Amino acid sequence: MSSSFQPGDLGPMDPVQYQEHLARKASELAGEPEFMPDIEPFRVPAASSPLALELLEAALERRLTGGELLILFEEASLHDVGRVAQQLRLRRGDPDKVTYIIDRNVTYTNLCYADCGFCAFNRHQGDGDDYMLSLDEILEKCRTVIEAGGNQILLQGGHHPKERLPYYEDMLRGIKQAWPQMWIHGFSPSEIQHFARLNRLAETEVIARLKAAGLDSIPGGGAEILSDRVRRIMAPGKAMAGEWIAIMEKAHHAGLPTTATMMFAHIESYAERVEHLLRVRESQDRTGGYTAFIPWTFQPHGTPMMNDPQIRAQVESHGYLGSVDYLRTLAISRIALDNFANIQASWVTQGKAVGQMTLYFGANDLGSLMMEESVVSAAGVSHPLTRADLDEMIIGAGFTPALRDNGYNLIG
Repeated sequence: MSSSFQPGDLGPMDPVQYQEHLARKASELAGEPEFMPDIEPFRVPAASSPLALELLEAALERRLTGGELLILFEEASLHDVGRVAQQLRLRRGDPDKVTYIIDRNVTYTNLCYADCGFCAFNRHQGDGDDYMLSLDEILEKCRTVIEAGGNQILLQGGHHPKERLPYYEDMLRGIKQAWPQMWIHGFSPSEIQHFARLNRLAETEVIARLKAAGLDSIPGGGAEILSDRVRRIMAPGKAMAGEWIAIMEKAHHAGLPTTATMMFAHIESYAERVEHLLRVRESQDRTGGYTAFIPWTFQPHGTPMMNDPQIRAQVESHGYLGSVDYLRTLAISRIALDNFANIQASWVTQGKAVGQMTLYFGANDLGSLMMEESVVSAAGVSHPLTRADLDEMIIGAGFTPALRDNGYNLIG
């Protein structure tokens, strides 16, 4: 869906214009078919079909097609996809080491008018618990990262309706001035698109200006499921699938590495999970700019979309998915993404025990120590872990823990 906004338009939007833009986009999407088909509940086979076993053996030698990956989702058992994913993981990286990074999520504001159906975190002005961090507050959070032996922050926030690009440039410069060694992994594609729309600038200019101000890389947030059908229902105010990919590729061409994510187990089908994996794989073929892939599960508690009876019925029709669906999808991601060296586990959503199991289902990285996390915890899920916990998980699984930087270079 293309926006009526053109980068050449003169002058930034004021807050009223911005709200009108969001309303116009929502209206345009509402005029199209909002597909909510009856999706078959996810089923996990206890034993793999002969065809699935044949494809799993083939995956050790060649890239699988989208149709073949769909067969794995529908017909391959947890044990069998895990076995093959782990063989591929050991081939594609250091077979002995499992990595992680020490960083902190710094969510500079919860003010957001994108109003995604899956988000329990965002607030509007006047809600009473909305906030906007000052630069001093951000710098204090950075100080705790340095003291803990880290050198990175994940800087993210809502779609603030008023702040212009110079505000974010000043934020980046302030962090770099105080902590020159701090790697700033910040501003997801949806935030980049928001900045471009609000300031009436081309996305390439926004990326270039943020990089010049100190941005080092871009996180893969906001990917959800890269299927326009799903996105039109869950997040019509944010980038559609092709727009998300295009912004990432613009960042790669500007010299900024990025990650890619997938949030699943809600209203998508197995076929749409495959669509997501193929979009990311094809983008990596074109640019080579993604450093890692991170899948995690939807956390429904307190999210607006669960108040919609039709959506709630769709989500609940899957029954209790537990860790099996997560581990199968993690393993199939490793199998599908033959051009990604790093597949990251989501202990943040799965907890310590399942987080450890991921190391035998294709994951080679435990992500971040994550000294602070706001978005997932707003949906009622919290699994705080220490550095000792991560080391314990890795050693207990038979691997060697290793600290890394954003580029997956070992440090220390």
